[in-house]
Amino acid sequence: MAKQKPRTLSGFMELLPEKQVQFDRMVELLRRSYSLYGFTPLDTPIIEASEVLLAKGGGETEKQMYRFTKGDTDLSLRFDLTVPLAKYVALHYADLSFPFRRFQIGKVYRGERAQRGRFREFYQADIDVIGDGKLDIVNEAEIPAIIYNTFTALGLRRFQIRVNNRKILNGFYAMLGLTDKAGDIMRTVDKLDKIGPDKVKALLTGEDIGLSDGPADEILKFIAIQGGNQEVLAALEGYRGRNEGFDQGLDELATVVKYLSAFGVPEDHFAVDLTIARGLDYYTGTVYETTMLDHPEIGSICSGGRYDNLSEYYTEKQLPGVGISIGLTRLFFVLEDQGYLNGEMNTAPADTLILPMTGDLAPAIAFASQLRQAGVRTQLYTEQKKFKQKMSYADKIGVPYVVFLGEDEIKGGVVSIKDMATGQQQTLPLDQAANLIRKKIDAQASQTPIIDP
Repeated sequence: MAKQKPRTLSGFMELLPEKQVQFDRMVELLRRSYSLYGFTPLDTPIIEASEVLLAKGGGETEKQMYRFTKGDTDLSLRFDLTVPLAKYVALHYADLSFPFRRFQIGKVYRGERAQRGRFREFYQADIDVIGDGKLDIVNEAEIPAIIYNTFTALGLRRFQIRVNNRKILNGFYAMLGLTDKAGDIMRTVDKLDKIGPDKVKALLTGEDIGLSDGPADEILKFIAIQGGNQEVLAALEGYRGRNEGFDQGLDELATVVKYLSAFGVPEDHFAVDLTIARGLDYYTGTVYETTMLDHPEIGSICSGGRYDNLSEYYTEKQLPGVGISIGLTRLFFVLEDQGYLNGEMNTAPADTLILPMTGDLAPAIAFASQLRQAGVRTQLYTEQKKFKQKMSYADKIGVPYVVFLGEDEIKGGVVSIKDMATGQQQTLPLDQAANLIRKKIDAQASQTPIIDP
């Protein structure tokens, strides 16, 4: 039988063991950060009935979905984590306590054209707070704190959370009599960082949108308002009183800014940015985008916002919410590409490798059990190899410590420990050896998977 050449499908990422450890460490830190804010973990099926996932409508989403039939059932792989959340909340409404705070980290699937940094199968890491009828604005102010503490825990330092409010934008365009074109204008303005103000104006005054120079200049003047957060808010006060929605959005944005310091977000990590609109039409209030200051070309690494009714396609109940999403697979790829992954992080599958040097393995097995009970990840190497090959294996998997247990050690109730990083070797009683390894491993446990150069 002819051998099949092994290959991985385009747009699907497989990692070697050390990179997988770093990725899993990121997931672990995200889970820990989200849990600190009272979010409960949630998992929803990867496969759903197509009619459930397409309740909002087809269009571009339907084109990119992986859809198939099993018997008479029309099924699809989930496209994101938001639609399954909407179904979940509508289905389990009577059993949930509101506000319902959940996080979910899982794979989603999009059949779009695969290219560098863009995947067809990828992990998303989402958090959402869902209210029953109402949801207090303070939840929107807490989100930047969660973003800040999450990325700080991962090891990033130079990033900025940019915040705006869709009500401000909608109100401003209503002032200009452009409500019917607000969506097209916001999508165009969202390209400002990539193409610059001149090209944005050309698009605004072009055939598709058709604005005259006056309104186009007014829009560019508005979104060019910059400065410290209080300076931007002060400039926006000059527009107050001309549109009710604008005034409400400005009050909400001011509230978010007010509580940021109380939530522990430093001023240099947060900026009011009037160009932020978010592309999804269901965002109705505060919106967020997070960028790496040294790599703006990467775009947003975390985005989201406030929406008025999460589950409108499944229930009559009003379920407003606020949430953010991290494209974790893409972020990991970008960080690796830019040299941000921590090369010093312990990615070995074990902390200690025990090499028995006698035919009787009982003492080595007993010490391995002792180390594991102390919380030390321990591998017992029992293959019949030459000593050089055993040490080569230890080097290849990157294990920090190797323990030798020969006849002399067994008789003396001791073990010999070699620090693979320094090459130093010492002989200690069993209890002291376990404590030493545990102490050194604990010191390494604080390493972050990312180092901001």
